[in-house]
Amino acid sequence: MENRKEAVRGVVGCAVVAAGGAAGMLAWVPYGRRGILGFEGESEWDVFWFGLPVMVLGGIATGLVLINLARRKWRRTLGATALLAALVGVGVVFDVLEDPYTYCEMGC
Repeated sequence: MENRKEAVRGVVGCAVVAAGGAAGMLAWVPYGRRGILGFEGESEWDVFWFGLPVMVLGGIATGLVLINLARRKWRRTLGATALLAALVGVGVVFDVLEDPYTYCEMGC
């Protein structure tokens, strides 16, 4: 009976983490559409190469935080929270979701 409980917990945990990754990808789509399709024929591939991995990994890290909170594994929760904070820091420092067309150069 105990093995079955662990198996169910594992499946639920994988489902939550996969849902977090999918949510991160869905959150990236508006930014990716603007960056890849481009404005006046110019594509901004940095949105794809940097923004997508940060968003997907952020969703996965959020799923890990939630699973570890539910299981009351405090050290693992702290580690996953630190990973999530690092990903947010990378996203902010490198401005991975910057819309390349929101600013206007001289002559707009």
